[in-house]
Amino acid sequence: MTFSFEPAIVDAVLKHMNEDHPEDNLLIARAFATETADGATMTGLDGDGGLWQVRSGTATADVRVPWSSAITERSEIRREIVVLYDRACEKLGVTPRPHD
Repeated sequence: MTFSFEPAIVDAVLKHMNEDHPEDNLLIARAFATETADGATMTGLDGDGGLWQVRSGTATADVRVPWSSAITERSEIRREIVVLYDRACEKLGVTPRPHD
């Protein structure tokens, strides 16, 4: 059974990703959905992966990207998003920025 995080945790992560890291959302969308993506918004997450709404031109699609492993702790969400970001950079040939 997929682990569900409390709504307040999900809302905080989505706000952070969409307000502070829109370029990371787009990079993840280009790597795991379509390289022609021109917009991406993180819309959800659970213990198995993240969900993004990806825009390419006038088309939109919901894309689920799995974490590297199932998670159940709030602190694991950041780790898994960083893993996705790094995998996206590698796949697209982009030099990743350092992680704080």
